[in-house]
Amino acid sequence: MNNLLKQLEVDYLLVNSTNKFLAEYSDLSENARYTLTGFSGSTGDALVTKDKIYLFVDGRYHIQADNEAKDGVIVVKLQLGQKQDEEIRKIIQPDKILGIVGKKVSQKRLEGFDGFKVKLLEKDYINDYTKPHNEKWEKAFEPVKYNPEPTFISNLEEVSYLTGYRDFSSDNSSKIWAKMFLNGEERILFRNDEESDKFLSSFDKEIFVDKNSINAHDYSLIKYPVHKPSEVKMLKSVKSNEELDSYKKAFEGTDRAVFAIRKFIEENDNLSEYEIAEQLKKEFLNSGAKSLSFNSIVAINENSALAHYSKCSKDVILKDGDLVLIDCGAYYEGGLATDITRVFVKGTPNELQKTVYTSVLKTFLNCFNYPLRKNTTGFDIDTKAHTMLDNSIPGFVFNHGLGHGIGINVHEAPPNLSQNEIAKGVIKDGMCFTIEPGLYNKLHFGVRLENSCFFMDGKIHSFVKMGYEGKLIDYGMLSEQELNWLKEFEIL
Repeated sequence: MNNLLKQLEVDYLLVNSTNKFLAEYSDLSENARYTLTGFSGSTGDALVTKDKIYLFVDGRYHIQADNEAKDGVIVVKLQLGQKQDEEIRKIIQPDKILGIVGKKVSQKRLEGFDGFKVKLLEKDYINDYTKPHNEKWEKAFEPVKYNPEPTFISNLEEVSYLTGYRDFSSDNSSKIWAKMFLNGEERILFRNDEESDKFLSSFDKEIFVDKNSINAHDYSLIKYPVHKPSEVKMLKSVKSNEELDSYKKAFEGTDRAVFAIRKFIEENDNLSEYEIAEQLKKEFLNSGAKSLSFNSIVAINENSALAHYSKCSKDVILKDGDLVLIDCGAYYEGGLATDITRVFVKGTPNELQKTVYTSVLKTFLNCFNYPLRKNTTGFDIDTKAHTMLDNSIPGFVFNHGLGHGIGINVHEAPPNLSQNEIAKGVIKDGMCFTIEPGLYNKLHFGVRLENSCFFMDGKIHSFVKMGYEGKLIDYGMLSEQELNWLKEFEIL
């Protein structure tokens, strides 16, 4: 890698996991960080120095990164509260040059390196592949009425939301691949970089942009850029009645698929993770899904301790007494991502499995029934979850946030349920989000129970109706109040 640094005339190279749209979930063929390190997780970047390659991962991926990273890659395991770029800034020297690919970093993130010498690169020298995308779009909803001052939007979810169009041609996505300019009632869609580059370079008036979502290359083309936090992000965080109805139908299909896979597991022996995942995909398609919203996680025993395990091995077989965690979701006609996690046991569980499962279930019930007030935030609910789970069972950890917003993308914000600053926003009527507490021990197993929910009329409601695994519940651990709360959900 030292030769590449010399060729680029830089001392460090930031290697991102994103594509040019800064999408969270992009194909691995577009993921330069994966090409460099072998780590396949959805988030986490790498830093190349003269003699080292650092890979930065949060708590969801600590074990997975250890398992996947190529020899010689140094895994930096971020703890709750640690921020990736702060750790990167501790490694790089201000008088040395940091190379960053302009199309794969947001303008906001780029400005976080003010005070350092940064060289914007026109090309990604690790992986410059861009997957071709379909331009035949399906109409899901009517266009949203939004007539701002001159505004450029390159966030794919926001463009899809404003236009009402969806594209189901790519795995794990319903987004249309386009950028957009709005000025009052004027709307211009750009289907490729040549169109948007030409327009941005020639426009000689102020253009409002959100530095958090526009890449540094596009920003550099605008003569008079004005930063303004995205109004569309807030608009789409509050779902309309039409969107909520669409979501309810989508989760009916999701419940059917997960119930069917639970029956499949009960009735068949010696199933591998891979076989369960393949059957689950069939069940989703049978339930009316157009595609999965992300690659399903099917994780048996120790693998379930990896919060975002994604391998689905042909060699790991479900035996009597084993736990299997299934985290999955799909896109249906409206193009909104569903998300659910359930844990099942083959045969008879042991006491540790029941204790951990019930502890996670108790936490879900208390967070789902959290007494929301006018100013309740996701930060508040997440704090409740960590108060209940942190240090609750020796050796088991809860090392991620409680939940995330859902919509056109399976992860959206706002809302957010975590200890991050973004989680301090007030939860509003129509907001949709997950509640997914978990406990993990890499020597044993992990349990995560996730329901996708929405807030309305002062109460959290569950889209998910899929029940819980009765064999894994220690009813003696539940209070009378918790037992009453549990009656809302079916016990399998």
